[in-house]
Amino acid sequence: MIPEIRKKYNAEFSEETYEAFLRELNSSEKYPTDFRSCETPLFLSQDVTQKLITASSEIVSRVFSNEYREQSRNAIPKKLYVPNESEHPTFLQIDFAVAHNENKEFIPQLIELQGFPSLYCFQVLLDNVTRHHFYVPQNFETYFNGYTSASYIQFLREIIVGNSSPENVILLEIEPEKQKTRIDFACTESMLGIPPVCITNIIKRGKKLFYKKNEKEIPVERIYNRVIFDELHRKNLPVNFHFTDELDVEWIGHPNWFFRISKYSLPFIKSNFAPPAFFLNELAAYPEDLHNYVLKPLYSFAGTGVEIDVTADVLNAISEQQNFILQKKIDYAPLVETPDGFAKAEVRMMFVWKEKPLLVNNLVRMSKGKMMGVNFNKNKTWVGSGLAYHPKM
Repeated sequence: MIPEIRKKYNAEFSEETYEAFLRELNSSEKYPTDFRSCETPLFLSQDVTQKLITASSEIVSRVFSNEYREQSRNAIPKKLYVPNESEHPTFLQIDFAVAHNENKEFIPQLIELQGFPSLYCFQVLLDNVTRHHFYVPQNFETYFNGYTSASYIQFLREIIVGNSSPENVILLEIEPEKQKTRIDFACTESMLGIPPVCITNIIKRGKKLFYKKNEKEIPVERIYNRVIFDELHRKNLPVNFHFTDELDVEWIGHPNWFFRISKYSLPFIKSNFAPPAFFLNELAAYPEDLHNYVLKPLYSFAGTGVEIDVTADVLNAISEQQNFILQKKIDYAPLVETPDGFAKAEVRMMFVWKEKPLLVNNLVRMSKGKMMGVNFNKNKTWVGSGLAYHPKM
């Protein structure tokens, strides 16, 4: 995107440096990375950075409007409604593909969004280790709104831990030691002092929850929730409490926002930065150019159930069409020059609510396949998870 920076980075890159980068990344915490880390960060120009910020602001204004609050009431499955919903989500992720417009200029195009946490703490480690091994211009940063790594971690501590003791705050997950994102859980424990706890290890007494530490029951005051309902349903593990129970805890963030701000939101977002999307059951007729659309199930995560080769037969075979959307495909721009061709990229703009949605950090995924994700990038290099650096603003 910035030719002189890309040329310098690629000229200085070596496999030996990349291996050293991976060794440090995989040995700094209790767990290694269980996903592929890209050989390069993304360097954003001032113009594209500002477009990403503008696009994010448009999406934020839509999903936090009173109109959308009413529209999204039906997003939550009745059997999964969690009491004591907060007025707003604590976390918001907005994923943009970097595409071309008709003038071959780079523009962001909305892929998905979620009112749920992302790898907030791992991205700090990734930034530090990247700077240790690779070339990053001094006036480039990954944070937004004036944050540095130290002030960003302190901000996360204020939001997640609050006024509680860290031992009374837990990161709740399903078998956290087996999750691909477990390195983020380890970073969260190192940086914020809160332990990852499996949902099966929670004890319920009345409305209060506890977990055991050194054979002692520790009361839970705040839950940094990382549990995905889809996975919880699929695994059907034995648990001592249910999300739908009346509980004397504070959710950071509240589980209902996982549904309210999600793929369900896409048909309601009208913007030049958002491709058209439709609820499948509301279409009077299928688009004639179905090959230009992607089919997405509403209630799934990490790309499961997405169909990129859409036909009328595929759509007609779906019995619960109300649980699916059609979204216009995006033609990703060939963005990052690599030793074996160009990679395309998605940029996740990461928000935390403090009086209002505050943009704080980013995450990047690079791909050379039909889609992002491991299954579409096997045996490929210069792909995977990363971050974007942008000029200080």
